[in-house]
Amino acid sequence: MFNDVGPLELVTLVVLAVLVFGPDKLPKVIQDVMRTIRKIREFSESAKQDIRSELGPEFKDFEFEDLNPKTFIRKQLDNDDLGLKELRNGFDLKKEMAEVTEAVQTYDADSAPSPANGSPGPSGGRVDMTKKPEEDGRPPFDADAT
Repeated sequence: MFNDVGPLELVTLVVLAVLVFGPDKLPKVIQDVMRTIRKIREFSESAKQDIRSELGPEFKDFEFEDLNPKTFIRKQLDNDDLGLKELRNGFDLKKEMAEVTEAVQTYDADSAPSPANGSPGPSGGRVDMTKKPEEDGRPPFDADAT
């Protein structure tokens, strides 16, 4: 329940509780909180048992944790009836990106004009992004407006 509460945070909560409730009322407050948590757990377990009994025998293996989307997806990925492992293993993003990069570089090398043919300069046909664009009467591009 408190998996992400560290020791420093726990000490801070204890000091804060002592300051708010005082050392004489703190044990009574802790007992009341524990009693309330116990009642909530009992109510929750009772509700789960009622739901299981109403669903019938075909849902005897039903777990409420399966309703969590992460748990559901993890169980479905572990279940190989759908062939999801083949799809996941067959798709290699790094390989696909390397192929696309190679194709783009090959295209750039093939289509770039050479300096002997009157190319635009030593940049090899590439656009120099450090130069300011020439004014052509249009207003400048506003990234916030789009």
